[in-house]
Amino acid sequence: MNVQIEKSWKDVLATEFELEYFHNLTEKVRVAYLNSTIYPPPKQIFNAFELCSFDIVKVVILGQDPYHGQGQAHGLAFSVPDDVRTPPSLLNIFKEVKSDLGVIMPNNGNLERWAKQGVLLLNTTLTVEQGLANSHQNFGWEKFTDAVIKNISDKKNNIVFLLWGTYAISKKPLIDADKHLILTAPHPSPFSAHRGFLGCQHFSQTNEYLGMQKITPIIW
Repeated sequence: MNVQIEKSWKDVLATEFELEYFHNLTEKVRVAYLNSTIYPPPKQIFNAFELCSFDIVKVVILGQDPYHGQGQAHGLAFSVPDDVRTPPSLLNIFKEVKSDLGVIMPNNGNLERWAKQGVLLLNTTLTVEQGLANSHQNFGWEKFTDAVIKNISDKKNNIVFLLWGTYAISKKPLIDADKHLILTAPHPSPFSAHRGFLGCQHFSQTNEYLGMQKITPIIW
């Protein structure tokens, strides 16, 4: 199956694209775009992979599904385009970066700069219907993104996995903890951030670990 995805990922996931579930998934997604307003725009579904090739992945941040408001989703977990108001969860992420590393909060919520440094901003479901959170949760995306996580774990070394919230933490069994760093915390949502996300110091811990592995740290 000819999937329009960045070449290194296409090579790594080649067998996945031929499986029956993936054919069924792409058909469901195609029909959804024809019949409803779906986010992100079709060309940005695999944007996280486009901006962060398999070869440069250093850090994986897991989200659940794309933002479901107009103009918000552009294929990167937690991120929004330059001209879109920064959502509350991302605002808490920026607060933690500032508290942890002293980095001044940016004036927009576009995380492309992280992705280009090797931070894979991966939603476990890659599409969503307008106004309906988790509406594509049973399409088969999770099976695909589980395969992404497993391939990273199996084929790379010394990756930092940042798992925030119960759902992201549920993916922990896919990751080999003997050769990667797994950091967990409550979700940065306003409903849970004060239960341990704020103050988790994941960003400094990530850079400290990368530095110990002689890997260039992330400029958060």
